[in-house]
Amino acid sequence: MTNRRQLHLNLLFNNAGNYSSAWRWPDSDPGAFIDVQYYVRTAKLCERGTFDAVFLADHPALSDYPEYRPFQSLEPTIALATVAAATERIGLIATASTTYNEPFNIARRYATLDRVSGGRVGWNVVTTANPEAAYNFSQTEVVSHSDRYERAAEFTEIVQALWDSWEDDAFIGDKESARFIDTSRVHSINHKGKYFSVQGPLNVPRSPQGRPVLVQAGGSDDGRDLAAKYAEVIFTAAQSLPQAIDYANDLRNRARKFGRSPDSIVILPGLVTVIASTEAEAKRREQELWELVPIEYGLGRLANILQVDPDVLKLDERLPENLPLPVNSNQTMFNVAVNVARKGNLTVRELIKALGGGGTMHRIIVGTPEQVADSIEEWFLSGAVGGFNVVPDVIASGLETFVDFVVPELRRRGIFRTEYTGRTLREHYGLERPESRYAREKRQAIPA
Repeated sequence: MTNRRQLHLNLLFNNAGNYSSAWRWPDSDPGAFIDVQYYVRTAKLCERGTFDAVFLADHPALSDYPEYRPFQSLEPTIALATVAAATERIGLIATASTTYNEPFNIARRYATLDRVSGGRVGWNVVTTANPEAAYNFSQTEVVSHSDRYERAAEFTEIVQALWDSWEDDAFIGDKESARFIDTSRVHSINHKGKYFSVQGPLNVPRSPQGRPVLVQAGGSDDGRDLAAKYAEVIFTAAQSLPQAIDYANDLRNRARKFGRSPDSIVILPGLVTVIASTEAEAKRREQELWELVPIEYGLGRLANILQVDPDVLKLDERLPENLPLPVNSNQTMFNVAVNVARKGNLTVRELIKALGGGGTMHRIIVGTPEQVADSIEEWFLSGAVGGFNVVPDVIASGLETFVDFVVPELRRRGIFRTEYTGRTLREHYGLERPESRYAREKRQAIPA
């Protein structure tokens, strides 16, 4: 490796793959979505490719249109605990909602997984805007957008405080003196806020990386503020390099307003890959995947994103004009779908195809390993992104192609590691190990 800036790559582990038809591909196993050994094999392949992390999204409800494609069924932290036991270096990022959980439980669960994995864990903070989830947690409707993000900010503050509640040297375990814990280095947080009252401290000591990495996908204005204030790694969607540059500039300016260094944030847009030895073969692969997509699924999924009745959408016509931005739904996916449609002057059918069969908000690149590497290098060297969340078209075959052909090309260009140099997720991302806030306060109180 040279001294050039380090590219980061995650796998966005989207079940069978990005395309809604991926599970129907010849080398895919339809039952893999509930086979934890599939998760293990996939993570090991990513580890062979020296990826920074695998990332599991989550949705605490049965996904829409389950008759048409696999969905995230297994609880992510439990699945990743199994993966942690079978791997050594790969980072492990799992989603958990701040709307349908309690801060102490999440802090403890992720601190435990961080210890189990030797410091390889990240928490993807989401607010969850789906009605199906609300109905599973004694709610009659989705919590309002502003309330969700206000709650998420308080939730995240508490979780960070709980992770910091143990100083690094609080555990003693001295048999001779009969001292097990130095309780002067374990702190109650005594939080009382609008949404939560949490005394603390956590009952799990700090992990090798200090605390799990905070990840967030900020798309809306509230989401960008949450990401800029707390996140260390930011997942985003960008269909063009100018769009990625605008997003990065906005996020970094917001981070400065919160007193943070923009250099302390790693921005990773999603990148869907369809790869073959020639561009023509890659395009054939994309077309075959598209032809396996049930149009009913694509139409229903798009209608859900746009928050309209499917009957409003005519397959061979353009999107209706003046679609209102959904007040209480996923605004990022709405904006991506509408912008792609308007920019390309696409019909509904063409838009569904452009969105990988109806569901993705990420840029799709179709081509050879060299063409994929060219695009990754161009975006990375722009300085707008730190790397990518890679979303293979079909994980069963597309991921191995990426690892075996794109990764070596990126290494040849000197922008991606040839081996791991650290053991924790923070080390992979080049993030500092944070000091416990309580240890910092004590240190700063000592006269110079």
